Amino acid sequence: MTKKMDRRSFLRASGGIAAVATVNANAIPLVGDSLFNDKAEGISASHYGAFKTGVRNSRFEQAIPLEGDHYPSTMIDALPARTYAQDRILYPCVREGYLKNGYKSDKSKRGSDKYVRVSWETAYDLVANEMKRIYKDFGHDAIYGGSYGWFCVGSLNNPQALLGRMLGVAGGYTSRTCTYSTHAIRQITPYITGTDESSAQPTVYPVLIENTECIVFWGADLVNSNQIAWGVPDHEVYGYLKQLKEEAKKRGLKFYIIDPVYNNTGMYFDAEHIQVRPTTDVALMLGMAHYLYSENLYSKDFMHKYTIGFDEFKKYLLGESEDMVAKTPEWAAKICGVDANIIKMLAKEFVSKRTMLMGGWATQRAHHGEQPNWMLITLASMIGQIGLPGGGYACNYHYSGNGVPMPAAATGNTLSNADANAKEYASASPGLSGISVKSKMDGPWKQRKMEVIPVSRIVECLENPGADYNFDGKSYKYPDLKMAYWAGGNPFHHHQDRNRMIEAWQKLDTFVVQDAFWTATARMADIVLPTTLTTERNDITKSQSNAYIFAMKQASKPYGEAMDDFDIFVNILRRFTAEQVLAFTEGKTKMEWVKSFYNASYAKAKKSGVVMPTFDEFWEKGFVYFETPESAKKFIKMEGFRKNPVINRLGTPSGKIEIFSKKIAGYNYKGCKGHPMWFEPMEWLGSKVAKEFPLNLISPHPKYRLHSQLNNTWLRDLEEVQGREPIWINTKDAQKRGIQNGDVVRIFNKRGQVLGGAVVTEAIMEGAVRMQEGAWYDPQVPGKIGSLCVHGDVNVLTPDVGTSELAQGNQATALVEIEKFKGELPEIGIFKAPKIKGI
Repeated sequence: MTKKMDRRSFLRASGGIAAVATVNANAIPLVGDSLFNDKAEGISASHYGAFKTGVRNSRFEQAIPLEGDHYPSTMIDALPARTYAQDRILYPCVREGYLKNGYKSDKSKRGSDKYVRVSWETAYDLVANEMKRIYKDFGHDAIYGGSYGWFCVGSLNNPQALLGRMLGVAGGYTSRTCTYSTHAIRQITPYITGTDESSAQPTVYPVLIENTECIVFWGADLVNSNQIAWGVPDHEVYGYLKQLKEEAKKRGLKFYIIDPVYNNTGMYFDAEHIQVRPTTDVALMLGMAHYLYSENLYSKDFMHKYTIGFDEFKKYLLGESEDMVAKTPEWAAKICGVDANIIKMLAKEFVSKRTMLMGGWATQRAHHGEQPNWMLITLASMIGQIGLPGGGYACNYHYSGNGVPMPAAATGNTLSNADANAKEYASASPGLSGISVKSKMDGPWKQRKMEVIPVSRIVECLENPGADYNFDGKSYKYPDLKMAYWAGGNPFHHHQDRNRMIEAWQKLDTFVVQDAFWTATARMADIVLPTTLTTERNDITKSQSNAYIFAMKQASKPYGEAMDDFDIFVNILRRFTAEQVLAFTEGKTKMEWVKSFYNASYAKAKKSGVVMPTFDEFWEKGFVYFETPESAKKFIKMEGFRKNPVINRLGTPSGKIEIFSKKIAGYNYKGCKGHPMWFEPMEWLGSKVAKEFPLNLISPHPKYRLHSQLNNTWLRDLEEVQGREPIWINTKDAQKRGIQNGDVVRIFNKRGQVLGGAVVTEAIMEGAVRMQEGAWYDPQVPGKIGSLCVHGDVNVLTPDVGTSELAQGNQATALVEIEKFKGELPEIGIFKAPKIKGI
């Protein structure tokens, strides 16, 4: 066990093509505010942070980090470039074949057909008439409105929420549940601890800094992923990480990173790297658990008092049930690739020191992804430090703001509703809510239904209309979808097995995309509706930490003929009835909606004794800030439960941590039993598939974009290799294949093929390769199934198979082979708008 990389500065951008980059320091404006002859005083916000908008000649040309952003992300610097990108959708467009033949057009032409510019009125008519046809002929569940994505932080102009509201008013639709980020963890953990551990508030950093002796980063890259948030990040977490590192020097705090890759976080903390084979973390944990039990090192008191079902699990651990194989460190070593002596050392280290297991979401995005978090909680229970200052586990420190003391409680405090500490933590911050999918108006459309499918099963749904499937303990039928409407998302990035997806998409009569850019998804659409960006409209939002409410002021006029999502949906509903328009708007203008959101928070604050300015004062200043109470800086996850598990029982049937779940066992699922187990993944380095495809591909979150967002800006130049998404490959694996640093390579398996740029590095273990998700799909032959993606969309290669019958989640790993690309390099075409007729 050796350190693989030298210590790197936390705030220094790394150099060299093979280096792992870290978060930037405060961004320095390229030009002074004085050069902006319009005002540079407006405030807006994004998933990368809040900022002031620099405007010159009525154009948004600079994003200036807000003073409250502690460590601004480089990503906000690219927002002006994105606003005027070459691939911006400027006009409503319709696929040529669809304009001629409507829903009877040749669906195989999606992706390759030309587009025709049309008027907004024509576009509204086409969409509304098709919706009416489908409602009449097939019913409400034939329209899929499960639009998914991170488009906007605004409370009003959230495309997915507005789409659901519009479809609900119009006649109903099929929606989705769960997320691609947390599909397995959010389904399994309520059975174990009574809450969704992907959002449960963890022990705060001030407590860790004072008490923790050992921190384990397990499939988590805090330094990278804390740049972004579903709300608006203020990046306060980086100050705490800096304190944590300084504290380590004072008292010998130990850091481990368990991951196939030595990532940004490992570098920053100079952590010991435990190289584990992808998707084998459960085996590693079982080996530790077996050692703790056999050496009598585990906490009997904690297991007896706070958990249930250990006896059933113990039989499996000792090889007395299921496969009848003892899960010894030696057994685990053969699977996970970590030496048995190191497994024993880690077990002793974790139990002898105050240890925090920081699990991430990476391990659950895999086949049988329900198991890693169940086993992580089981291992933490055996260590016995849950509820103690600085000990235990958490599954979301990598997500922005988690662990930072907040003015308002996180949703995770449902773990212990009676916990006085949690109640105190939930202070009087008023929060902020967005527009609801449900209408307050009375009318016949209120009785229309909404069906739901797991978000990652959309392709399977298209392939098998009417088929039965299991999910979370129940049996369902897939609806027969005829139309899909996507607003503010890019499924032809985030969904798996791209070629299978393209074929399945041909089953739809009509596909509508509402977006600002010609993404791969927009290029597959029949009808394309251009939308405004956040800096081109007014809105309101809050920070992820609940410390701020931001006024999002329009900085520049809409580009081209782009319209606000709100206005698009109003105009579609005008093709239905005036009553339905009223049900959608509730008689309010957009600014009246913004004002109503603020005033609702204002009223809540007043009742709680929190002082807030009036709306006009807030809108003028641009933000409201809420102080964090000292009590929030003392929050310890499950502290109340540990002090009194009877009064502060968990939300499970037993009120305890369920190592064995009778409910799950009663489902009789093949892929998820009553206790955590090692299930062999469909593709891993120990499988038969590895003989043909011997490299295990992993696809973590990118550094210089949010999933696919901002890939159409100059940020991609900071990492790409000859215009291709980089793929990290170990030096030995590269030498075997004659690949050198900077080569363009072809990565392939039976599902597809992509080009990438080789980064030869010791930062990744032998046998594994790393390619970030989010590079835009750019097929060499548009619309053709099996075509080479010349840019590097990793989800061409990943399998679209559910994690198990319980969660039906998605996977982010695959087995592949790599070879040096020979011949003339294809051009990248995805970042320019397609040729459009009528212009």
